[in-house]
Amino acid sequence: VYISGAGMANATAGMPDIGLLTMTEVVRLAGYVANAVTIPAIVDADTGFGGAENVARTIQELENAGLAGCHIEDQEFPKRCGHVAGKSIVDLEEMVGKIKAAVAARRDPNFMIIARTDSRAVEDFSSVVKRAHKYLDAGADAIFPEALQSAEEFRDFANQVKAPLLANMTEFGKSPLLSFRELADFGYRMVIFPQSAFRVSMKASGEFLRDLKKRGTQSDWADKMQTREELYELLEYDPAAESWKANVER
Repeated sequence: VYISGAGMANATAGMPDIGLLTMTEVVRLAGYVANAVTIPAIVDADTGFGGAENVARTIQELENAGLAGCHIEDQEFPKRCGHVAGKSIVDLEEMVGKIKAAVAARRDPNFMIIARTDSRAVEDFSSVVKRAHKYLDAGADAIFPEALQSAEEFRDFANQVKAPLLANMTEFGKSPLLSFRELADFGYRMVIFPQSAFRVSMKASGEFLRDLKKRGTQSDWADKMQTREELYELLEYDPAAESWKANVER
């Protein structure tokens, strides 16, 4: 499961993805997800919420919250969405220091540390490759090249960086929308669709609310809704179960 930084900021705080959530907020929100699922969950940890010392604490808090990994990016703070103009990145050695701090701080060797580089928008493609190799040398488990601009760049990056790779297939950004199969053929083993479900649900919610305001009833939408039973099944909640009754009666 992937937990989007933009998703947390947009959906829970009504804020843009510019680094406005604190580390403790991200840990708390991501922890809810990690504890609700039975498969590994990784989270967008932005810039690590400060310098190397802050990164180290971030890793430990995410581990404590049940996360299986995170990615940390090389943008300067305050960060911006990876697919908008105006980004700036930290010096290579500063990011190397953050990665080393993250690796040293983790207590579970299986906690995945993914290094994200936003250098494609700031420098050029060769810088993305150079930084990726340096980040791997510093101990990163995987590389996330943000906002590559063509299928050829995704292919060439995978050919030049032999490591576990993550591709971001966000909509309306700098990258073409490639399928998981296409990216897997290039060599990517992780593909995220960070805001896809959110965008679909937000558009549908807007359409519903406009119709509700106009007509004053939700009756025509009931067949498009998740039923109460479906929700309870998803939550593994049985109102009649003895365990739930016992909790209520305490």
